[in-house]
Amino acid sequence: MEALTWILRILFLLICVAIIALVLMQDSKGEGLSAAITGGTRSSYISKNKGRTKEGMLSRLTIVFSVLFIILSVVLGLIQ
Repeated sequence: MEALTWILRILFLLICVAIIALVLMQDSKGEGLSAAITGGTRSSYISKNKGRTKEGMLSRLTIVFSVLFIILSVVLGLIQ
């Protein structure tokens, strides 16, 4: 049981580092003051197909790693 705990802790730390890296790699969602003045709605091909771009992939990976983070947090809390 001790080995399983250490493996889960190491996996937990790796997931934490991955979440930090994924969040830092994402683009900013806000467009600043100019978006507030002009309305900030852009309708283009890229904005409509955001799920297929690098930003969409980073967003999905962030969600997946966040769910894994929560699950591992609960599991490690129950083991302790």
